[in-house]
Amino acid sequence: MILVTTESGPGRRTIRTLGIVKGNTVRACHVGDDLMAFLKNLVGGEMGEYTEVMAKAREQAMDRMTEEARALAANAIVGIRFETSHITQ
Repeated sequence: MILVTTESGPGRRTIRTLGIVKGNTVRACHVGDDLMAFLKNLVGGEMGEYTEVMAKAREQAMDRMTEEARALAANAIVGIRFETSHITQ
């Protein structure tokens, strides 16, 4: 499966559009990770716990999107975009 963020694959032509595919996921950190991130926020630096959660979420979203595309018998996904949001109480 060809996956690109551009509007077409390099050296390829889009012959037919099969539809929109998406891969959504919502992740939460462990309360201990949140506490460590809060403390790191006070002194600065990368919040590795959140970086890891984001990487796992993007990987899962890509997997879900690819599964949807395969179900449509697609051989590529073009124009991939990621969006990250923060949800809190």
